[in-house]
Amino acid sequence: MEEDMKMGELKESEKKTKNLISIIILLAGLFIGSLFIDAAQFFKKNGFSDKKLSQSDIFEANGKTWVAYSEPAAAMQVIIDDSCEKCNVDEILVWMRRILPTVAAEKVDYNSDRGKDLIDKFGIKSLPAFVFANEVSQTDFYKQAEVLFDKKDSQFFLRTQDVGIPVGKYIALPAINDNDAISGPKDANVKVVVFSDFQCPYCKIFHKALGDAMKNYGDKVLFDYKYLPLAEIHPQANNAALAAACALEQEKFWEYADKLYGNQTGWANTDNIAKFKEYAKSLSLDSVRFNECLDSKKYQDKIDADKKEADSFSISGTPGVFVNDQLQESAISYEQLKNAIEGELGK
Repeated sequence: MEEDMKMGELKESEKKTKNLISIIILLAGLFIGSLFIDAAQFFKKNGFSDKKLSQSDIFEANGKTWVAYSEPAAAMQVIIDDSCEKCNVDEILVWMRRILPTVAAEKVDYNSDRGKDLIDKFGIKSLPAFVFANEVSQTDFYKQAEVLFDKKDSQFFLRTQDVGIPVGKYIALPAINDNDAISGPKDANVKVVVFSDFQCPYCKIFHKALGDAMKNYGDKVLFDYKYLPLAEIHPQANNAALAAACALEQEKFWEYADKLYGNQTGWANTDNIAKFKEYAKSLSLDSVRFNECLDSKKYQDKIDADKKEADSFSISGTPGVFVNDQLQESAISYEQLKNAIEGELGK
């Protein structure tokens, strides 16, 4: 009986030993196998195992240095026109990867279905344009520069001109509205659209060049004036724009604009609207109608709409002058304006 118990214990012990040996062999095989896989991946140069990657923040392979980041990959669609030389984004991407190292860029032609969908979705007006996937919101770059993005659904559009990225090409132009101050044929192939501030000294200089251009090209070119009062630095600019809009109501906009620019220092230093009413009277406008229009700020919505449109084109300074799709943001001379117009007429 005692011998049988001993034999049973011995067999049980042998069984446990065999099981233990089997487990050890299995674990050793897995371990050696993982080393073999790591080594195979390394020597075949077809990837690295997660285990190896987790052990280093930086490593070199195939002539490149790989650095680990805690932020997610930020997929970005770059909307471009390959035929536009000024739309090249190579240098921009180099700069962008310095501030957002995990960005992964994919170029999208603006004429493709996907490009058109993105342009419509975000109201994109110029190229190149940059649209990020939702992962960008988890990066430090986004957290520090959130105000530079417009979000729709799970995508983020970067307002390029706000970060100093130059426009390569405009794919949309300012609208020609019925309530704009317009001179010239509406079906003209060349359109000059001006965003201006009556209190801006540079706009005063440009107004003379604009007047000369209107005299010489008035039968070939459409001229459109839009309001962009920079009230933060020009406190009377908005009142001047309201007054000009009231003069337009009586078909005397251009004469009233001449009066405002010609007497800029006279009204710019005032703090009321008396001068504007005085100018209306001197131009034989219906004073009662004009005064009611100005006192009620009848056209403030129009001025706000022009300002919003200027912002959509990232125009922050005045004058902003479009000659078709070419934008100049300075007081260009008559010769410069003439050359721009002639260039467009010759196309």
